[in-house]
Amino acid sequence: MELSLSKIAKMVDGKVIGNGGVMITGMNSLDSATTGELSFFLNPRYKKSLRESRASAVIVPAENDLFKGPQVVVSNPELAYARVAGLFLKPVPGYTGTGERACVHESAHIGNDVSLYPGAYVGKDVAIGDHVILFPGVFIGDRVRIGDRVVIYPNVTILQDCLVGNDVIINAGTVIGSDGFGYVRDGSASVKIPQLGIVQIDDHVEIGANNCIDRAALGKTWIKRGVKTDNLVQVAHNVVIGEDTIVVSQTGISGSVHVGREVVLGGQVGISDHVEIGDRAMVGSQSGIAKSIAPGDVVSGSPSMPHRLWLKTAALITRLPLFNERLGKLEKKLEKLTAEVVKSSNNDKE
Repeated sequence: MELSLSKIAKMVDGKVIGNGGVMITGMNSLDSATTGELSFFLNPRYKKSLRESRASAVIVPAENDLFKGPQVVVSNPELAYARVAGLFLKPVPGYTGTGERACVHESAHIGNDVSLYPGAYVGKDVAIGDHVILFPGVFIGDRVRIGDRVVIYPNVTILQDCLVGNDVIINAGTVIGSDGFGYVRDGSASVKIPQLGIVQIDDHVEIGANNCIDRAALGKTWIKRGVKTDNLVQVAHNVVIGEDTIVVSQTGISGSVHVGREVVLGGQVGISDHVEIGDRAMVGSQSGIAKSIAPGDVVSGSPSMPHRLWLKTAALITRLPLFNERLGKLEKKLEKLTAEVVKSSNNDKE
């Protein structure tokens, strides 16, 4: 694809500074870009890279004298970058028809223009929509429903009865619909609680690589519209994640947690069961959440606390040995002063 800079600027509501007729054939970083490529600049730490960049043009938040070529000035360079990068993204490679080593049950309903790579498995009474791509090693269990324009990368497992909406991306190695972790003690033994529910994934969701999303004990584990999860995320049974929420890598969400809409959960966050996270809350990386969080709150730490308080607390941690040393000296001084006061009091009595 080749687009003029002026056309690209129009697509992102930007203003061209310089020659808008420059033709752009792709995007790259400031350091790696060459003739024909567009880059973007946002962080002042990369001023040197901007000055030395060989890109044909750059996307910037304001005109910058460090770069001598054409510039596209936009209010949000990151958003503009995402939109422009999408223009040059190579389409997901499809497979014409059904691979000879793909296994599709005769009762499955397969939509139009579906790519079934060799090694894919589609079970009994499955319904798959139009323009779906199943890569090698994908397992689709019995009675699963998959919408239109879904991409399921290699070695994904979607177990029986689960629901996947339209325009969903599920990255490699993810398991959807595995049994929730539910047991009851019978003396010293653990008796499994049957997991009778499903997982429902709504439209425009993207699931990262090697996620585990457990089916509900009863009802459904529900990933709502527009949710994005990073790699290595664990979602336990009966969790509900609200619209447009972002879940970063290595986060673990325990059973029956309700996460609101537009929430951001940082990396390695751990959430106890039956907790509610309010709409648009933000949870800092490595936080431990043991109680519910109100809408809009920003928390960090383990146990979690307001983010600003956590920053103050964290700043004191490295000083604790010094405080302990000073406290020990003060205690000794206090003991000495107390002994002198007692001795003086006894002398006065004599």
